[in-house]
Amino acid sequence: MTEPTASEKYLHLLAREFPTAEAAAAEMIRLSALRTLPKGTEYFFSDLHGEYESFSRLLRSASGMIRTKIDLVFEKSLSSAERGRLAELIYAPEEILRAMVQSGEIDDEWRSITLYRLILVSEAVSAKYTRAEVRKKMPRAYGAILDELLNVTDDVDREYYYTELISSILSTGIADDFIAALCSMIRRLSVDRLHIIGDVFDRGPRADRIMDELMTYEHVDFEWGNHDISWMGAASGCRALIANVVRIALGYNSYDVLEDGYGLNLRPLSVFAERVYGADPCAEFYPHTLDDVMYDTVEYSLTAKMHKAIAVIQLKLEGQLMRDHPEYGMEERRLFERVDFRAGTLTHGGRTYALRDTSFPTIDPDDPLRLTKEEEDLMRILASSFHHSGRLNAHIRALYARGSMYKTVNGNLLYHGCIPLNEDGSFREVAIDGETFRGRALLDRLDTVARRAYFGEFDTPEQIAARDYLWYLWCGPDSPLYGKDKNAFFERTLLGDDAAELKRENYAPYYELSRDPAVCGQILAEFGLDPRRGHIVNGHVPVIRAEGQTPVRAGGRLFVIDGGISKAYRVKTGIAGYTLIYDSHSLRLAEHTPGEITPSVSVVEKMERRVNVADTDIGEELATRIADLSVLLAAYRSGEIKEPGSYN
Repeated sequence: MTEPTASEKYLHLLAREFPTAEAAAAEMIRLSALRTLPKGTEYFFSDLHGEYESFSRLLRSASGMIRTKIDLVFEKSLSSAERGRLAELIYAPEEILRAMVQSGEIDDEWRSITLYRLILVSEAVSAKYTRAEVRKKMPRAYGAILDELLNVTDDVDREYYYTELISSILSTGIADDFIAALCSMIRRLSVDRLHIIGDVFDRGPRADRIMDELMTYEHVDFEWGNHDISWMGAASGCRALIANVVRIALGYNSYDVLEDGYGLNLRPLSVFAERVYGADPCAEFYPHTLDDVMYDTVEYSLTAKMHKAIAVIQLKLEGQLMRDHPEYGMEERRLFERVDFRAGTLTHGGRTYALRDTSFPTIDPDDPLRLTKEEEDLMRILASSFHHSGRLNAHIRALYARGSMYKTVNGNLLYHGCIPLNEDGSFREVAIDGETFRGRALLDRLDTVARRAYFGEFDTPEQIAARDYLWYLWCGPDSPLYGKDKNAFFERTLLGDDAAELKRENYAPYYELSRDPAVCGQILAEFGLDPRRGHIVNGHVPVIRAEGQTPVRAGGRLFVIDGGISKAYRVKTGIAGYTLIYDSHSLRLAEHTPGEITPSVSVVEKMERRVNVADTDIGEELATRIADLSVLLAAYRSGEIKEPGSYN
């Protein structure tokens, strides 16, 4: 008997899913119809940096697109103020309904009118979806009623139907809950796919809540940023990155994400810091206080001591990594071990600089990179805490499962930082494990290294090497996630104002070269995309709107969308972030202003014709599926394959 071919095996597997010719034909028709629908709306966010409240508002408003849809539906029947109030209700229904009930502003007439208006908005935002897709986004408790509302047939008197249904909702006392359910569905239908282009973590107080929110979306992907890779490396066991993420959180007073969010045990650090630095004012280590701590408030004086303690440990651990990995090419960055701690100075580049802090009781001047026994014990406890945090590791696994170094989607190339380039614009070669890589091959290899760091057998030489390299990706000069010649953490921590030049971090050649459409075209071609029609979307470098910078560059081939969602950047940028929005009609850019819910939205590229699902990557996948089903259908009809469904 002849062994079946791979294609024959595949057809038999497909036949189990579609056991009759009729079933295969019906699925072909369904998929073909799906390809004719307008493409869903994609949202591109970057550099969220733990700002849950700000990001949640952007997500709830679909970056202003819900208000745009309301304007289209009610432009001639409602005033701008009424449309604004309806939009705000959709963004935060529970909060607004609670306030209205308490103030006595709400009655059944308001509920009736509001339900009717929400039904019309629901119809508008669901128009581009199949009924099956809409059902997925409906709150489970009211799914059947919502399905009926949105699918009234033409032979039914719609006004009468809606009036009777709304009357029934009011009479049963579920109107407020139903209003909230409608608002939730509208928000979900307004966002088809989310692209998070790096840096969910650090600075802001609740990256954990951002991850919780994002994990509820079916279609979301992450393009890792250097701050994400730092947390991924910490979860993988890299002690330098464990110290790094704790230090940054303490530096921004972000206890909530460490303790309430991930249950990390900071008690040993606080005890150690109080004992070692009890008489030290640690004046240079007081935290930035952009957000109030909601849980377990700690005195700033103790936070400063903890901050200093972990910063010193991090400098030691980073020095060890640079010493142990000469292949990183970071000899010039080995400054910490060259400090004369007895004199309190650093001599570098022919100049001598005084340290701005000279109290270092845990540093051996003759062996500055060595951790004391207490520091070793502390790092062991912290590493165990990271390793055993279930919620943290659930979020890290989500970053791996839905994330990557880059993504190509619907003609666009997404990555956080940069593509390493030489000064002449050619792709820079980077050595990894004794081999050199460039362009797309470099990012593919780094993706493999990142996965080995987390999923490899723990503490094997291969896993240790991979997790160490995640530290290089956090701050190394050839890291596509970092994109600068150095991370001046040492200089900022220990040197004074006379070392301003040493503290300067210079951006990689990419950031100037990528303003050239030809360079962007070269990068797009390297990743298999059309250099004339594709776009690059990245973040990492804040757009300083206050200085006249624009996120649209290289003749529209490049979008840089890090604009300041993080509070730490807003004074510098003058705005509160950008969202790039790609719907079936156009590419739009939403510019967010601090304190404003509805952003300023502008069209940056209008499509020549409306983009359908058939024009997208999903459309190509559906076309392949249709072709496979066509072969199965032909095999059924020719008798080459018997219908499993006909055996009964």
